[in-house]
Amino acid sequence: MSKLEENIKKAEGYCSLCTTGCLNHINGEAIAALDGTTFETISPVDLMPLGRVAHGKSADIDLAAKAARAAFPAWAAMAGDARKKLLHKIADAIEARAEEIAFVEAMDTGQSLKFMAKAALRGAENFRFFADRAPEARDGKSIRAPGQVNVTTRTPIGPVGIITPWNTPFMLSTWKIAPALAAGCTIVHKPAEFSPLTARLLVEIAEEAGLPKGVWNLVNGLGEDAGKALTEHPLIKAIGFVGESRTGSMIMKQGADTLKRVHFELGGKNPVIVFADADLERAADAAVFMIYSLNGERCTSSSRLLVESSVYDRFTTLVAEKAKRIKVGHPLDPETVIGPLVHPVHEKKVLDYIAIGKSEGATIAAGGAKFDGPGGGCYVSPTLFTGANNHMRIAQEEIFGPVLTAIPFTDEAEALTIANDVQYGLTGYLWTSDVTRAFRFTDQLEAGMIWVNSENVRHLPTPFGGVKNSGIGRDGGDWSFDFYMETKNVAFATTPHAIQKLGG
Repeated sequence: MSKLEENIKKAEGYCSLCTTGCLNHINGEAIAALDGTTFETISPVDLMPLGRVAHGKSADIDLAAKAARAAFPAWAAMAGDARKKLLHKIADAIEARAEEIAFVEAMDTGQSLKFMAKAALRGAENFRFFADRAPEARDGKSIRAPGQVNVTTRTPIGPVGIITPWNTPFMLSTWKIAPALAAGCTIVHKPAEFSPLTARLLVEIAEEAGLPKGVWNLVNGLGEDAGKALTEHPLIKAIGFVGESRTGSMIMKQGADTLKRVHFELGGKNPVIVFADADLERAADAAVFMIYSLNGERCTSSSRLLVESSVYDRFTTLVAEKAKRIKVGHPLDPETVIGPLVHPVHEKKVLDYIAIGKSEGATIAAGGAKFDGPGGGCYVSPTLFTGANNHMRIAQEEIFGPVLTAIPFTDEAEALTIANDVQYGLTGYLWTSDVTRAFRFTDQLEAGMIWVNSENVRHLPTPFGGVKNSGIGRDGGDWSFDFYMETKNVAFATTPHAIQKLGG
């Protein structure tokens, strides 16, 4: 038996748990949707059903929100040290089931096991990071004024809604949920309908580790019903969302009547800017990794390649050669880098953009077509467009797939103009050996996160988020607590002072 065959057999065992249906999870109980409806989730490998999923709607969200509200006082009052211990237990439990999580995630999303094996461990790391900060989450400042001492503190905002995307859903769910729990908030989680399976595993793991009932509730459903109900519900005080910019705009409108606080991590059309003085081999490796890993379905992907004209042909040839050598295949094959895209709807979107790029006059230097992968699923070859300009749709719009658009520039000023000339501003990647240029350029680059001479290497205490249409707010470190908590100031008079007397 080959390693792939062995892995497929394992995955069948893990995913068979879903054949009885993925239920909602409210107040500690796995329950069907209140109206009994379900929807089907399929594997992008062969488009075959993986299971039936409870189709939650407004009534289910209402039940979950009330459970979160009932559980909030006790959870918020729990000492930070106690929450720390519990969140570490959840991290331990995630690590113990890391293989199961990785196999289910790979079959549900099409992401290769090569990357999903690390996703569960990154999820555990997220829980540990915020667990260690739970005891100090409420800490504030002492601010002195003449005759007065001000003491600030933070308190959890209340029940919050978490809406997560279909790309690497397990890891991204932990990235949002762990700080909310560490802050003392309770949760209603709505996962994306394209890849809902590991959300069920995650909440079960948390409660088996000792999380009290009602602290974490899960409602599956569609954006137009469950998602809308969650963003409009008066008991939900804030919405943390990862997904498309257009959806973020809708959520903001839906939450306006209840003055919801929102935190959005949205789309990107991120540039990797390569100057002629850069280490071109390392820059090419980083550019290839950031667009073709995770099937290109990542908000921080380097989807625009801006290269100084004098090395443009040499560099794009190098990238094309690397792209052509990337293995596309079954996500459970240990050698696979690119698996099938998450769903036929998304595959069509990516293939349509490839057709648009051709019609706009860009040149296909690698890929550019559907790939005939095992199972006949949603496979697309890693694609590189050359001869492009920044006015093309393939340079302006988020494709969210393994498609890279390479654009030449003549000097630093033109590189900056091209880099900033999009509606997005999530990340940027700069390659140069000139340190003064690095400071100059990053100061003017419109992006929330920038890496110089590096791919995306995350450091959890640093702020994560974008500008322009790429988001609102920051995750990571203390920034996460700023979102999930309210700041309170208490002023103490330290000396008698004159008080105006009215009517006396």
